[in-house]
Amino acid sequence: MSSGVGCFWVLLSSCLVAVCSFSFLSPAWIVKGQGTGASGRPWVRQGAPEGQQVTSFGLLWHCPESLRPQQDCYAFGGLGRFQEIPSGSWQTSAVLCAGGCALLAISSLLAVIVLFLPSGHCERRVCTLAGYIQTAAVFIMGSGLLVYPFGLSSEAVRRRCEDAGIYYAGDCQIGWGYMLAIVGVMLSVFLPFFAKYAPKEQASPTPIPTIL
Repeated sequence: MSSGVGCFWVLLSSCLVAVCSFSFLSPAWIVKGQGTGASGRPWVRQGAPEGQQVTSFGLLWHCPESLRPQQDCYAFGGLGRFQEIPSGSWQTSAVLCAGGCALLAISSLLAVIVLFLPSGHCERRVCTLAGYIQTAAVFIMGSGLLVYPFGLSSEAVRRRCEDAGIYYAGDCQIGWGYMLAIVGVMLSVFLPFFAKYAPKEQASPTPIPTIL
C-alpha cells in the first residue's frame, strides 16, 4: 500500500504540472487597462480610463489594444515563429519555463509509476530520480522567471507601458499569469523533499523465536 506522503507527492506533482502549463500559456504576464481575470470576468486596473481596451503580454501570446470581445489573443509572429518574440530575454525565459514544465511532467509520470512499484530498492531509486528531476525543474523555471523582467525594456513593451524598464513595468502591472508561475515554482520547491519520504514503508520481518 502506498504511503500517505507518496500519495500527496503524486497529487501535488500532478497539480503543479497543470499550474505550470496554464501559467506558461497565459497571455496575462504583463497587463495594462481593462482585462479578464483567471475566472473569465473582466477587471479594470485602478485609474485606467473608462472604456480602455486590454493590452497584455505573456511568454508566447499578446492581446492587442484593439482587442474586441469576440477576438482572440494571438501568438507573437504567429505559431511556429519563435524568433519574433519581441525580446531575447523573453525568448530565453520561454525556453527555460517550457523546459522546467517538461521536467515537471516527466517527474510527475515517474511519481505515478512509483505507486505501482513494489516496495524495495527499485522504488527508492525511481523516487530519488524524480526528486532530482524536480530539483532541476525548480532551478530552471526559477531562472526563467528571473530573466523575464529584463524584457520589459524592449521597444514592444515600452510602446504600450510608459516608462517601462528592466524589472519595472511602468504604468502597466504584473498580471495573474506571472504571479501564478511564481506560486507554482515556490510550491515545487517542496516536491524533492516529499520525494525523499515517498517510498512505501517496508514491513519488518517477523522475528523467528529462538528455541532453547
